[in-house]
Amino acid sequence: MELLLAIAIIGILSAIAVPVYTGYIAGVDKDKAIFEIKTLELEISMFYAENNRYPSSLAEIGKENLLDPWGNPYKYLNIADDSPSPGKLRKDHALVPINTDYDLYSIGPDGKTASPLTSKNSHDDIVRANNGGYVGLGINY
Repeated sequence: MELLLAIAIIGILSAIAVPVYTGYIAGVDKDKAIFEIKTLELEISMFYAENNRYPSSLAEIGKENLLDPWGNPYKYLNIADDSPSPGKLRKDHALVPINTDYDLYSIGPDGKTASPLTSKNSHDDIVRANNGGYVGLGINY
């Protein structure tokens, strides 16, 4: 009887601890992606100060192999200098581009993304918006 009670207590504690731990890890991964995007933003700003233009890709600043916490490469699009087609730009709920200089984002844990942040595939993306005024989850922008 005591052994059965001990097993039940361990089961209950495990049922509580596993979701809490999983949520903690997800939060750490999100915070790491935000930190790395802010670091990339700083390196892009330094590149701009030295060259009077934004890099055409992350390779120009030596970060082409940098992966987000979920194993995906960060996405970068030079808007100011390359004039990409409007379909490639990240957009808010009113379908207005969220940046005028460059887009920089992680496609999040699901590995899927879409141009408008209102798309379900973009909700877990970690995005840079308002030309760096916001870095966080796409769903919260």
